[in-house]
Amino acid sequence: MTDRQYSEDQLALDLRWWAAANYLTVAQIYLQDNTLLREPLQAKHIKPRLLGHWGTSPGLSMIYTLLNRHIATTNSDWLYVTGPGHGGPAMIASTYLEGTYSEIYPEVSADADGIHRMCRRFSAPGGVPSHVSVQTPGSIHEGGELGYALAHAAGAAFDHPDLLVACVIGDGEAETGPLSGSWKLPAFLNPRRDGAVLPILHVNGAKIAGPTVYGRSSDEDIKAYLGGQGWDPVVVSGDDPTKVFPDLYDAIIKAHSKIREMQVSARAGNEWNGAWPAIVLRTPKGWTGPHTVDGKLVEGTHWAHQVPLSGVRTDEAHLRQLEEWMRSYRPEELFDANGSLIPELAVLAPVGDKRMGSTPYANGGRLRVELPMPALEKYALPIESPGSTFYETTRVLGELLRDIYAATETDDGGGIFRLFCPDETASNRLGAVFETTERCWQLPITEYDDGLSADGRVMEILSEHLCEGWLEGYLLSGRHGMFASYEAFAMVSVSMLIQHAKWLQHAVDLPWREPVSSLNVLLTSTCWRNDHNGFSHQGPGMIDAVIPLAPSVIRVWLPPDSNTLLSISDHALRSMNHVNVIVVDKQPHLQYLTLEQAHAHCAAGASVWDWAGTEVAGQEPDVVLAAAGDVPTQEILAAAQLLREGTPDLSVRVVNVVDLMGLLTPTEHPHGFGEQSFRNLFTAETDVVFAFHGYARAVHQLLHGRPSPERFHVRGFSEQGTTTTPFDMVVLNKMSRYHLVIEALRRSKRRTTGASELVEFCRAQLDKHSRYIVEHLADLPEIENWTWS
Repeated sequence: MTDRQYSEDQLALDLRWWAAANYLTVAQIYLQDNTLLREPLQAKHIKPRLLGHWGTSPGLSMIYTLLNRHIATTNSDWLYVTGPGHGGPAMIASTYLEGTYSEIYPEVSADADGIHRMCRRFSAPGGVPSHVSVQTPGSIHEGGELGYALAHAAGAAFDHPDLLVACVIGDGEAETGPLSGSWKLPAFLNPRRDGAVLPILHVNGAKIAGPTVYGRSSDEDIKAYLGGQGWDPVVVSGDDPTKVFPDLYDAIIKAHSKIREMQVSARAGNEWNGAWPAIVLRTPKGWTGPHTVDGKLVEGTHWAHQVPLSGVRTDEAHLRQLEEWMRSYRPEELFDANGSLIPELAVLAPVGDKRMGSTPYANGGRLRVELPMPALEKYALPIESPGSTFYETTRVLGELLRDIYAATETDDGGGIFRLFCPDETASNRLGAVFETTERCWQLPITEYDDGLSADGRVMEILSEHLCEGWLEGYLLSGRHGMFASYEAFAMVSVSMLIQHAKWLQHAVDLPWREPVSSLNVLLTSTCWRNDHNGFSHQGPGMIDAVIPLAPSVIRVWLPPDSNTLLSISDHALRSMNHVNVIVVDKQPHLQYLTLEQAHAHCAAGASVWDWAGTEVAGQEPDVVLAAAGDVPTQEILAAAQLLREGTPDLSVRVVNVVDLMGLLTPTEHPHGFGEQSFRNLFTAETDVVFAFHGYARAVHQLLHGRPSPERFHVRGFSEQGTTTTPFDMVVLNKMSRYHLVIEALRRSKRRTTGASELVEFCRAQLDKHSRYIVEHLADLPEIENWTWS
C-alpha cells in the first residue's frame, strides 16, 4: 500500500459530505418539520423536547467520511465502533447518506419524506435513542454506558484476519476503568491470525460538565502513555477542516499501511515486533456549531456537549441563530429538489457490504457457523449409584472445550471459539484446554513461563471487564465463546452483561439482525467453597442481577454435578441470542446422574428424585425438600437421609431444580413450569424446604404468582462468610443438613415418631461441629466423608 495524493477536488467533496452529515445531525436534534429548510424556520418546526448530543458528532462524522474514501479506494473491510456516549445522530446520518439506513428501514426513504421521518424518529417515542444502539446499522457497541468501545473492537478483531476496526474513543470515555484497561490490547493481538484495531482517541477537551484529563494533558504525555501500552500514536489536531481532513486522511493511510506490513510479515512466518498504530485526534467539541451563545463561548467547551441552543422555541434570537447555523451547511446544495443526496456526493460511499453500515462484521449472525459439538458420551462420568463418588465438577467441561478448540482451529491458527478467563483457567479446573492450545501472549516469553504462546487462543487477562467485553465483541461479530470467572468477582462486569442482555432483547425484534451465539458465563469458585479465601470471595449476586432482565434472553442454570454440567454446556454453546449464566463449583462434589438421566433432568428443568425420597406412590408427601445448586443438593440429600433414618414414617419428596427460571410461570418466562408440572414437582399445598445456592430472596421473587408461595421456606446464602471449612459455610448461613432437617420437621404436615430425638441430635451435631473445626481445622469425618446411601 502506498501513500496517495488527497486532491483539492476530493477534499471539497468530502467537506460537502461532512456538511450533509452535520446538517442531518442537527436536524435530528432540533426539527420535527421543515427538515430541509425549504421555508424560513419557525418555532412550530422545533421539537417540543430537544434531546441528543451535538458535541462529539462532527468528529465522528469526519472520521466516517474519510474512512468511506479509504474503503472505496482500497476495497478493505472496516468496522466502525464509536465510544463517545451519544454519537447516535452522527451515525444515523452517515448510514443514511451511504444508503444503508433506507435499505434496512424503507420508511426512512432517500428523499425529503425520509429525512422528515428520520428526524421525527430520533429521540422520540416509538423511535430510536440518542446514542448508538442496536437499531443503528453498522453497530456492535451500545453507546450508553461508557468504557467498552475498545474491548468490543478487540473482540471483533480476534480471528477475523481481514478486518480493520476503527475505534473512536471519547476523551471522557477514556477516563473509565474498563477503557483504561483496554489499552493493553497489543499484548494479545496477533497479526498472523487476527484483524487489527485502529484506536482514534478523540480529544475534544470536555465531557458533559467540565474538562477531560486527556483534554488538559499534553500531546507528549498522551503519546508516552499510549506508547507504553504498545501503541505508536500520531497526533492530528486543528480547527481548520481544510487542514485537518488531509492530515487525518494521511494518518489513516499510513496506519493501514503499517498494519498491512505487520500482518504480511507475520503471515509469512516472520517474527513481528513494533507497536500498533493509533491516532490522537484533537478537534473542537461542537465543531462547526455555534461559537458563542448569549455571549458565552460554546464551541470547544463542555457547553457544546448536548444541545448548544436550548431556547429556540421561546427565544427568537436562539431560533435565528439555529437557522443561521443550519443554513451554513448549504442544504440546498447537498440535497436535490426531491430531497435526495446529490449524485456527486452519493457516489462517495463504498458499495454493498463494504459500507460500514452494512458490513456483516456488525451483523455477526450473517457470518456465524454452527459450532461442531463433540458427542458428550466421551466426557461423561460413569455413575454406578447416585451420590457415591466425588469428582471436580468442572473438569469434564475443560475436556469438552479442549476438543472444541481442536475442532475449530483454522490453518492460520485462528478459529471460531475462544475461552475468556481472568487468569483462572487452570484454577477453575478447565486446564484440559491447554492440551490443544495455550494462553495468548504477544509480549516476551521466558523459560519459566507456563503455557504462553503468541498463537495461544485462551484469553487470560486479570480483568473481568476485558474478558466480558472481548467476548461480547467476539460474539456480536459472528463467533462462539465462554467467559469463566470466580463467582464473586464476575460482579465486576455485571453491568456490561446487563447492557449486552438489553442489546439482545431489542435485537430479536429487528428482522435484519441475524441471531448471534449466546453469551455463556460460567461462575465457579462459588460462595460455598472458598476454604482459604475470605468473605470477599463469597458473593452469589449475579443471579439476582440477571433474573429481572428480559425473559426472552436470560437463562440461569444450576447443575448439581458433572453430567448435568455437560448437558447444560452443550445446550448453551448451541444456543443463540441468550445469556446463559451457569453456576457450578470447581471443587470435588458428589456425582448423581448418568448422562442419559442428566439430559432428561436438564430438558425438564427440574425433577423429583424418587431414589432420594420416601413418599408413597399416590399419596401427598408430608414435606418437600428441594435444592438448586451443587452444595444445596448435597445438603438436601443429607437431610433426606437423616429424616429417613430418624423419622422413617415421614413421607419426604426430594426435588432438584437445574433451570432456575422454570420457577417463573409460563406467562413470565418461556421456560416457566406449567401449572401441572409445578404441582407434580412441589404439590399444591405441602410445605417446601428449599436449599438454594444464592440469596433466598431470589427464589421468593421467582415464586411470586405461584399457588401459596408462602409455603416455600428458602435457605440460602445470607451474607455470612469467612475463611473456614466447607461445611462451616453452610452452618454459618443456616443451610446445613441439620438446619434443613429441623426446618422440615417444623413444616411437616404431621409429627412422626422420632422427630423430637432427631431435632436434638441435629442441635447436638451443630454444637459438636463448632467445637471440632476449631480444634482440628477440618470438618467432622462424618461430614467430610459423607456419601449417599
